[in-house]
Amino acid sequence: MATQTPKPDELAVPLDLLLTSATKPFVSRMMPDDTWTRFAAGLARRPGAVAGRIGTLTRELGAVAAGNSQRVPARADKRFADPAWEQNPVLHRIMQAYLAGAETAEAMVADAALDWRDRERMRFVIDNLVEGLAPSNNPLISPLGWKAMIDTGGLSAVRGLKALARDMLSKPRVPAMVEPDAFVVGETVAVTKGAVVLRTPMFELIQYAPQTAKVREVPLLMVPPVINKYYVMDIAPGRSMIEYFVRQGQQVFVISWRNPQKRHRDWGFDEYGAAIVEAMDAVETISGTDRTHLLATCSGGILAAMTAAHLAEIGEGDRVAGLNLSVTVLDEDRAGLPAAMMSERAAQAAIRASGRKGYLDGRDMAEMFAWLRPTDLVWRYWVNNYVQGRKPAAFDVLFWNADTTRMTAALHRDMVLMAVRNALVTPGGVSMLGTPVDLAKVTADAYVVGGVADHISPWQATYRSARLLGSKDNRYVLSTSGHIAALVNPPGNPKASYRSGPVDADDPQRWLEAAEQSSDSWWPDYVAWLAERSGPEIDAPKTLGGEGLPPLGPAPGSYVMEK
Repeated sequence: MATQTPKPDELAVPLDLLLTSATKPFVSRMMPDDTWTRFAAGLARRPGAVAGRIGTLTRELGAVAAGNSQRVPARADKRFADPAWEQNPVLHRIMQAYLAGAETAEAMVADAALDWRDRERMRFVIDNLVEGLAPSNNPLISPLGWKAMIDTGGLSAVRGLKALARDMLSKPRVPAMVEPDAFVVGETVAVTKGAVVLRTPMFELIQYAPQTAKVREVPLLMVPPVINKYYVMDIAPGRSMIEYFVRQGQQVFVISWRNPQKRHRDWGFDEYGAAIVEAMDAVETISGTDRTHLLATCSGGILAAMTAAHLAEIGEGDRVAGLNLSVTVLDEDRAGLPAAMMSERAAQAAIRASGRKGYLDGRDMAEMFAWLRPTDLVWRYWVNNYVQGRKPAAFDVLFWNADTTRMTAALHRDMVLMAVRNALVTPGGVSMLGTPVDLAKVTADAYVVGGVADHISPWQATYRSARLLGSKDNRYVLSTSGHIAALVNPPGNPKASYRSGPVDADDPQRWLEAAEQSSDSWWPDYVAWLAERSGPEIDAPKTLGGEGLPPLGPAPGSYVMEK
């Protein structure tokens, strides 16, 4: 049976708010600590509930042994899709006993009545234990493994052992989700035509060639995350956000961040904010305008919002024609597991760890992130790569996901402290380029995008973040997708839809109930929103670059190639 390719919403690079976790080995996260003590104490205060759970489990295991249990996997659970789990009586009982035990373990987390931080931390531990113990992962039990052994005359076991050795000898020490040569940047991914028109020690600015006779006057500058590389926005023809915007007559530029090394350790908020301003200067020089739209994602959205606040503070807020923040959390209050893992003590330990190296390695973040989604990002590939001895399927988003970058020690410090203190919700709680950040002073029209299935940037947190902005025309869009699928979301998907409306409700759930629902991707809606705010159509430029900013080489540039 072929292993299914994961959906884009099951994949994502680590959000910057996981930065404290990435500096600690995964094993240390699983070791007993104060959270375990409070978990045990919570259960001890509810002996009746615990006794009830154990009694229910005991009766269910008895029914399993007698062959009377009706327990079946959830419809979405593909681990037990092979017919042998249903038809073989021994395997069927093993599966049912596992499902019963997993349900009991997960229920006990709720029974302990922990506060939200301890609940999220304990759920992380329980989820990983439960997923790791699944009988489908066991090569001695898995029917997929035995069938592969028979079909290949034992070669599957040899290939699996070789793959295991390869993956464990280098970071990130998790099963490979894609072969390193599955795609080529600039040839099979990141192929939209354009040119590098500015290169600084921090970034390259790419201008994309127009594909229409007329273009909109006000350009769009895209600010990608500082973890992983920009080309998720230009992932492949037909699915590229950049390609789509260019074909709709938008002038498009993108920042390609440099993969920093130890010598760049001092690049922090101010340096990245200055880089965004420098990119805006170049875009406006080339376009002959004094305004620029900003579309920024994830950690890039944090930096762009702070930069917009700085421009507002110095009287240049009108330079931002419109602000699109996609899957971006500015308000960290209860923003899921990443926020739960944060504490001042953990923050300081993480800062010291990256300070010793000069950077935080993206491979460490990738490893930690994989264990946040163990079924999809670890055990699925454990079975495919090691138990079955197969190569993982070639999937461009997975290739991009594995193309990690480092984060400078200074930016890591700034991001961690800002997040653990939730500094952006308080005017002046953090500064950018020497000015206090007050997001309420960002009055540019805002278009904020969240994903209803986003486990990195919970949509409720992105909605609350939209309310921090001072925009009078503030539109929130909730896509039926997750962290990456909210971006890689081209029109034409019959299963896609989104809700939209003004950010006028205090409670995200109230907004959801009142929001208008539309089918397909949000991209066309955003293009229409841009068109209303991008001035008249003008003749498309015949050449790329501008005065003092000649083309330096073709897109995707050189920085994206750096490892």
